[in-house]
Amino acid sequence: MHLGNSVTAAGFWIGTLLPVAYLPVFLSGVDSAGSLSLVVSLLAIHALALIVGHDYSGSRSR
Repeated sequence: MHLGNSVTAAGFWIGTLLPVAYLPVFLSGVDSAGSLSLVVSLLAIHALALIVGHDYSGSRSR
């Protein structure tokens, strides 16, 4: 059960902090297939992290 809590916490924090990685990608420009695949990959990882980290109890007020 401890592993499940760790995975949920990691998903929450990755989902929270991953948008910071969008800024350099967009500032450098999405002008090639490699850049586009990077953006799509970041969005997919972000969506997965949000789904996994949705039930993280540390994000709720007490």
